[in-house]
Amino acid sequence: MTSSYAAAGVDIAAGDRAVELMKSSVRRTVRPEVLGGLGGFAGLFALDLQKYPQPVLASSTDGVGTKIAIAQAADRHDTIGIDMVAMVVDDLVVVGAEPLFLTDYIATGKVVPEKIAAIVSGIAEGCVQAGCALVGGETAEHPGVMEPDDYDVSGAAVGVVNADAVLGAERVRPGDVLIALGSSGLHSNGYSLVRHALFQIGGLALDATPAELEGATLADELLIPTRIYSLDCLALAAEAGAHAFAHITGGGLAGNLVRVLPPGTTAVVDRGTWAPQPIFDLIARTGAVPLDQLELTFNLGVGMVAVVPAGAVEQALALAAQRGVPAWRLGEIEASGGDPVVTLTGSYQGVAASWL
Repeated sequence: MTSSYAAAGVDIAAGDRAVELMKSSVRRTVRPEVLGGLGGFAGLFALDLQKYPQPVLASSTDGVGTKIAIAQAADRHDTIGIDMVAMVVDDLVVVGAEPLFLTDYIATGKVVPEKIAAIVSGIAEGCVQAGCALVGGETAEHPGVMEPDDYDVSGAAVGVVNADAVLGAERVRPGDVLIALGSSGLHSNGYSLVRHALFQIGGLALDATPAELEGATLADELLIPTRIYSLDCLALAAEAGAHAFAHITGGGLAGNLVRVLPPGTTAVVDRGTWAPQPIFDLIARTGAVPLDQLELTFNLGVGMVAVVPAGAVEQALALAAQRGVPAWRLGEIEASGGDPVVTLTGSYQGVAASWL
């Protein structure tokens, strides 16, 4: 009796077909610095030393967490890659780094070429939005370890910033102003709580159309791709002199904004400056989720915070509007003693009394 890789559950031919189907998506992401084509053992990228004479490389890696369970349950696979790219590149840009290139990793129980191609099409779209190249990746078939329909997606990216342009806490000063850049919704954080609140406690289904969503299904809302801010942040740094950015992911506003504050400062955030999207209210009410857990888990409508000089506020707001990004004055940086602190004041606009 003989055996084979195919008999063990790994279909090399399906993997090859998946590569063929994704080639056109990958080509959309090519930058002039990319050397060679798809199919090599490593991606090559020639760094532009005229643009970056003092290059500091930045790297980031991430996935999309349990949001992937929603994509699988809804059998929609063409946007989850955008989420992955967003989670990676929006971490890079907070230090002022331009995302240059990204590689992806897809693990699945069974390679279905069309499904893999759909996932990669989303990854490519995310790279186009971020201005970076997709230079390579890996699709791994794991029969017996993962169920045939299961998959997970992750990625890693490299960016570059000149040494004298690195952003962060060292540049932040009392008197600086916080500018909120609005989120597209939940982004890719807190989906374990989302699923617990809406499906386990609330008994809702993905095709449910709660009144709060104005005709959209839960699947439509929960699969809205994460907003990619990298090019917007780079523009704010170049044109409005932003001192720092905070990507609002797990840990919420307070947990992420404090990471870009120097000692002796407090970031004062006014909740009354915006209304969180209806999906957050739906989660709060359906799952009886208290305010402290909402603020710890979700972005609540603020996906990125820019810290800008007081004199650049109007310019920053105008630039964001020009780029189609909702933005508003969120608060300010104040002097204080001791470790950096984030203080949230006031009450959110248009939310249920249970939030207050």
